[in-house]
Order: sequence, then structure tokens, then C-alpha cells
Amino acid sequence: QVQLVESGGGLVQAGGSLRLSCAASGRAFSNYDMGWFRQAPGKEREFVAAVSRPWSGGNTYYADSVKGRFTVSRDNAKKTVYLQMGGLKPEDTAVYYCAAGITDNYYTLETYSYWGQGTQVTVSS
Repeated sequence: QVQLVESGGGLVQAGGSLRLSCAASGRAFSNYDMGWFRQAPGKEREFVAAVSRPWSGGNTYYADSVKGRFTVSRDNAKKTVYLQMGGLKPEDTAVYYCAAGITDNYYTLETYSYWGQGTQVTVSS
């Protein structure tokens, strides 16, 4: 079992930056691939970014909509995954969720087993 708690959301102006954190507790964090997803009002939850577990290479993956603006990283000693968001746009407004799983399909939410409660990000124009 893995428990995930996101933090760092808030209100920011367009063009600004935020860093989201997701702290994990429970079973070995390093065993899991970690993903970030988001859900805007009236829309389906969508993939944002992921970082694979260390022995899979710690590789990173991004949705086209955030590539070049967002950076995902993990600190295995702190059991924390981060999402550094820059160049924020109003369309980035959503609840952001952290997820953990063991998967080769980082883009699909159904492959993740554990989810946090989400943190709201609001980007004003």
C-alpha cells in the first residue's frame, strides 16, 4: 500500500511558475513509477508527466501540451516526486493528481494503482 499526498497548488498569473510535490509513505517508493495527471472541470483526467522507477532508468515522459514547460523529477531518499511548472497558461487550470504504479504504459491512468487526493492549480489570465 502507498499513500500519496500532493501539495504546492495555488493561484498564479499566466506566465508564472509553481512546483507541486507529492510525498509518499508506505511501501518502497523506489519500486514505483510515478505519474502526474490533471482534471479540469467537465473534462476527463489526463496525463501530464511521469518518471519511471530507478531500475527502469528514471526516464521522464510528458504530454505534448506541457513539454518544454513542465519538469518532473523524483527524490527517492525523500520519497517525493515533483512537478515544476513554468510558463503557466489558463488552460493549465485543473486539479493535479499524483499517482503510483508499476507500468510500462506511463500515459494511461488505469495502469496506476495508487492516487493522491489532488491539489488545485488555478492560472489567471
